[in-house]
Amino acid sequence: MKTLLTSCHTETVVNRSKFLSFLVPYADFEGLQEKLKQEHPKANHVVYALRYLNEFEQIVEQSTDDGEPKGCAGVPALNVLRGEELVNVAILIVRYFGGIKLGTGGMARAYAQAVKDVLVHAELSAYEKRVEHTFTTDYSTIDRTLYRLKQYGIRDIERKYGVNKVIWKITASEEKIRSWESRG
Repeated sequence: MKTLLTSCHTETVVNRSKFLSFLVPYADFEGLQEKLKQEHPKANHVVYALRYLNEFEQIVEQSTDDGEPKGCAGVPALNVLRGEELVNVAILIVRYFGGIKLGTGGMARAYAQAVKDVLVHAELSAYEKRVEHTFTTDYSTIDRTLYRLKQYGIRDIERKYGVNKVIWKITASEEKIRSWESRG
């Protein structure tokens, strides 16, 4: 499985219809469809498809055709995400009608091509399950602990300062957390 590191977007033109594709991490999906509808009021449709892992590590999928003929927009976009084995991503496609009807097959191919075009520019990486780990230290070891965490490649770090101890919460891949815990 792969996941997206940073958002990206492209434009695809098929028979004068313009398809603006926005590939985003799933965490950035909330509210984006409404935002795109406001930014592109003359667009005919804002279609989306998404895949993410829930708390049980199960893949959840969802898509919408947003007024396009049923199964001709969201499902083809979702199928491309499936084929690339992407998780924790969402694709939103803004369509401006160009005056030429594409037909259901042509529309499905156009939406799939729009996703393929944005994937060419996407920065992807292998998916790693991330877990949280909490531990405490005293104030005298803050700098050394921070230095060692970075040596292990752990960058997602939160600290809370108590009366006489520091409470650390780190988030990283299971492998990095295991290495950190067994550092001896």
